[in-house]
Amino acid sequence: MNMRARIVAVVLVSTALSGFHQVQAESTIRIGVLNDLSGPYADLSGKGSVIAAQMAAEDFAKEAGDRAPKVEILSGDHQNKPDIGALIARSWIDRDGVAAIVDVPNSAVALAINQIMREKDRAFLASSTATSDLTGSQCAPTTVQWTFDTWALANGTARAVVQQGGLRWFFIGANYALGAALVRDATAVIKANGGTVLGDVRAPLGAPDLSSYLLQAQSSGADVIGTANGGDDLINTVKQASEFGVARDGKQRFAGLLVFLTDVKGIGLEAAQGLLLTEAFYWDLNDNTRAWSRRFADRNGGRMPTMNHAGVYSETLAFLHAAVSIGGLSGKAIVAQMKTAPIDDPLFGRTEIRADGRAVHPMYLFRVKAPANSKGPYDLYDLVSTIPAEQAFRPIDQGGCPMIVPPGGSTK
Repeated sequence: MNMRARIVAVVLVSTALSGFHQVQAESTIRIGVLNDLSGPYADLSGKGSVIAAQMAAEDFAKEAGDRAPKVEILSGDHQNKPDIGALIARSWIDRDGVAAIVDVPNSAVALAINQIMREKDRAFLASSTATSDLTGSQCAPTTVQWTFDTWALANGTARAVVQQGGLRWFFIGANYALGAALVRDATAVIKANGGTVLGDVRAPLGAPDLSSYLLQAQSSGADVIGTANGGDDLINTVKQASEFGVARDGKQRFAGLLVFLTDVKGIGLEAAQGLLLTEAFYWDLNDNTRAWSRRFADRNGGRMPTMNHAGVYSETLAFLHAAVSIGGLSGKAIVAQMKTAPIDDPLFGRTEIRADGRAVHPMYLFRVKAPANSKGPYDLYDLVSTIPAEQAFRPIDQGGCPMIVPPGGSTK
């Protein structure tokens, strides 16, 4: 891994916007895109997230004018290892003066980064991190979790499946923080709606053979096999299930708790058709998402963006507005500024950042199309329902965030 690898987008941004404080023109705002560039999450995040961050910097420059600091986008590969991610983060801050780190798929890595950014007073823009602990027990005044989390995904998919009669569940999950959080949050939703969880198994990241896990799920007697993994692990789970005939007899079905556009593309519609999933973004939702996604695809080899890519763009753009507005790089101060008013975001709509750092916006329940109903290579979803922002995420008083003052009490 080349820790100094960087893809630089140098743009000019103005401080002449109404209400903005003066920022010295010679300063540079550096943002590090930290993700998986070579492993199981490379397609859903990876180089596409770097492109999205560059687009955010360029679009901000067009909005703001020509009298301001340069914006430099750095790129690093955490290799899905918390120690490597932490090493890159500390080096970026201490050596390169990085003001924010964005993206960070892999919950274990993200939790390590979260502590470092709090310690260093730099902003953590967790646009691709799943664990809901980031706005719960591990919340920090320097962190904003933008796109989705395990609670929102479980609330959308598990609730819908249980309400359709899928009462008995068995999980195949990832054997690290992501899998644990997905199973925990989905279990709570399932039980609250009258369902039961019969068991779960956890497979190592990147395990090539999932047959033993699938056979346990098949023999469990569950109505629903919930996938609590992502990226290549999810693709392998569904593909191998199809090869073994799991959930093909009509007695069981799959429910994806963390599914991306690239996963469905990798699985193929023949095997994935009918799969219910929850996402925060889909390229074909409206005119704004279509226009931005086509711009992105032009720079990404024709490949449409995932919700992670959209999240990187939107959170980076919001961060730049806030950073220039306050005229400094304190993560705590910038995040506080981001929380002051709702954001009219072109991709996610009206977005409000709560006191616990959770960005609140609508979520969407989709069903994967049958091959005969798809009109193009990325025409993969049918919209089942829109989950309003006020229902999409965990209530702020239920996450256990130490920054939240309970009624009649004080912060811990």
